[in-house]
Amino acid sequence: MEISKKLDYSLCMLSEVARLGEGETLSVRTAAERHGIPYSFARTIQHDLVRSGLLVTTRGPHGGMRLARDARSITLLDVVRNVEGNFLGSDIQSDDIVPSRFEPLWRQLDLLLQGFLGSVTLEQLAVDRLMPTVSAGLDIRLTPLPAAKEEGVKEA
Repeated sequence: MEISKKLDYSLCMLSEVARLGEGETLSVRTAAERHGIPYSFARTIQHDLVRSGLLVTTRGPHGGMRLARDARSITLLDVVRNVEGNFLGSDIQSDDIVPSRFEPLWRQLDLLLQGFLGSVTLEQLAVDRLMPTVSAGLDIRLTPLPAAKEEGVKEA
C-alpha cells in the first residue's frame, strides 16, 4: 500500500485550513511554503479539493481557502476518497475465470481501513492534534500528537 504525495499534501493543506479562525482564509502560496509543497502542485491540489467539495475559495486581496464545511464533519475517509478514490475497494476485483481465493481477506482489510479512516475527523487530527492509534485488539483510540512528529509547520 502506498500513500501518495498528493494525499499527504492534501491532508497538510486541509489541516492548515482547519486551524483557521472564523472568517479567516489561507492562501495557496502560504500553505505551499509552510509544508514544502511545490506551488504548482499545491494549486492543483487546491483545485481538486474545491471540486470535491472539501474547500471553498475566495478571490481578491483578502481571499484564499477555507473549509467548505465544519472540520468535525470531515473524516479522513472523506479526504482519502476525494483525493484517491477508494483506497482498496475499487481495486479488489477477482478475475471471473480464476477468482482469487484471498478476495475475502482483501475486502475485510478494506473494511478495517474504512472504519479506521472514518473514525477520525479533520478537527481531531488538525485542531485537537490527536493521532489515531490501534491496539492489538483493533480498538481505535485518539492520543495526543507527539511534538516531534508534528507537521513541520513554521510557527508564526
